[in-house]
Amino acid sequence: MSNKHGKRKNIFFKWIKIILAVYVLIGVGLYLFQDKFFLHPVSLPADYKFQFKVPFEELLVRFDSTTSFNIIRFKSTNNSVKRGAVIYCHGNMENVIHYAEAAYNFTRLGYEVWMMDYPTFGKSTGVLNERMLYTEASHVYKAVRAAGFSSDSVVIYGRSWGTGVAAQLASVRSCKRLILETPYYSIENLASRFGWMYPVKWMTHYKIPTYQYLQKVKAPVTIFHGTDDATIPFSNSEKLKPFLKPGDELITVSSGDHNNLNDFPLVKQKLDSVLRL
Repeated sequence: MSNKHGKRKNIFFKWIKIILAVYVLIGVGLYLFQDKFFLHPVSLPADYKFQFKVPFEELLVRFDSTTSFNIIRFKSTNNSVKRGAVIYCHGNMENVIHYAEAAYNFTRLGYEVWMMDYPTFGKSTGVLNERMLYTEASHVYKAVRAAGFSSDSVVIYGRSWGTGVAAQLASVRSCKRLILETPYYSIENLASRFGWMYPVKWMTHYKIPTYQYLQKVKAPVTIFHGTDDATIPFSNSEKLKPFLKPGDELITVSSGDHNNLNDFPLVKQKLDSVLRL
């Protein structure tokens, strides 16, 4: 009996060691490759020629010897009214080409759209990290103001990954309005959805606490989020709701997912109405 008991004990501890080894290996993999999990940039050669349906100007802002910010300045297509400029912080996919179609939502109403590519996205170069995201957004804001736009004519818009970047910018710079499409509570909170069994707080390279930044935003805030969003669940916006000011809005899009909100008449109508204010 003692031999059988000893063998069972050895097998038990053997499996414990295997499980721990697998746990550690997966954890190390998640830590080392988390940027590839969260971010999916597509770089472009420096001589790439953009082609868009909306008139545009390409800008290159040199930050340091290895870092350059590439910005597309989409021009207004409405000759009857000039309302201002939209700083568009896009998501985690590809580059500005992937998001350029969204510019028409604003240019047709008399806004310019300044859409930046983060380092390693498109033609932008340098090291990508949280600090650099905020630094680039600040440089775009300064460029917009230098182009003659007053702070009360600047709309800051964030889409998906860019919502936290947009919220941070609006928390330190004056603007007409902050608009967030499918925002997250924080990257740490979002990561815990996938790596709940790990100490995510200590593992994530990015924190981006959108909920903290919202508390410092003085401009009106409008949030759009679909109830069927499987990428950034609607619960993120529900958790952000307590940090909204009187007059701020969370627009709930029933059956909307992460990528189709622009197809809903509710979103188009509400976006048009706040942009015309």
